[in-house]
Amino acid sequence: MKTTALFPGSFDPFTAGHLNILKRALTMFDNVVIAVGINQDKRGFFQMEKRLDIIRQATAGIKGVSIIQYDNLTIDTCRAMGIKHIVRGVRNMIDFETERSIADANRRLAPDIETIIIPTAQEYAHISSSAVRDILKHGGDYSAFIPEGVKL
Repeated sequence: MKTTALFPGSFDPFTAGHLNILKRALTMFDNVVIAVGINQDKRGFFQMEKRLDIIRQATAGIKGVSIIQYDNLTIDTCRAMGIKHIVRGVRNMIDFETERSIADANRRLAPDIETIIIPTAQEYAHISSSAVRDILKHGGDYSAFIPEGVKL
């Protein structure tokens, strides 16, 4: 039986930490759908097409990965796609508490969909999309923070 998980986020941009979580999720699931969320209340740093392009670059050659965009509740996307697992990555305890609250809310709304929280490998724990955006804004070298071969 093929198992699929949804890996949702804004991915603005997709980082080396995100790639670490994706690769580890693929050891548990046959397929992982990277779901790039559209938040109408937030203006992203990168336009949606650029975010999708960055993810395509980062995941080129990795089997079992697909990429979508969505603008509804994550659990509704899961239901529409027949997916029973959500994958989320955490870098620290602050991330964990936030993700736990979201997972609890999702479980109340959709008890049949389970959230799997994966801690980022230590060497990526300092990387965040907001740090990459800040480095970009100030003309710094972001290459150690994004997947190898990705061109922003």
